[in-house]
Amino acid sequence: MFLPKYPDNPTPPPAHTHTPADPMPARRPLPPVAIDRNTVLALVVGGVVLTALLAAVAVTAISVAIAAVVLRSMLRDHNRR
Repeated sequence: MFLPKYPDNPTPPPAHTHTPADPMPARRPLPPVAIDRNTVLALVVGGVVLTALLAAVAVTAISVAIAAVVLRSMLRDHNRR
């Protein structure tokens, strides 16, 4: 009753098979890059400085938000009296 119905003949394979027109061109190797200790040190120091600046901006934003909430609360209490 609930058995699937299969077609009598399976579908034929596609008539056209895909063949690539051109093989991938050979890639030239990249020139060697000299990475010395000073470069790594400069990248690490730059990352630390940028992270510290981002943390300072986040702390400043939180401080300004808290100050705004406190001032709004003080002004609301002042207007009620």
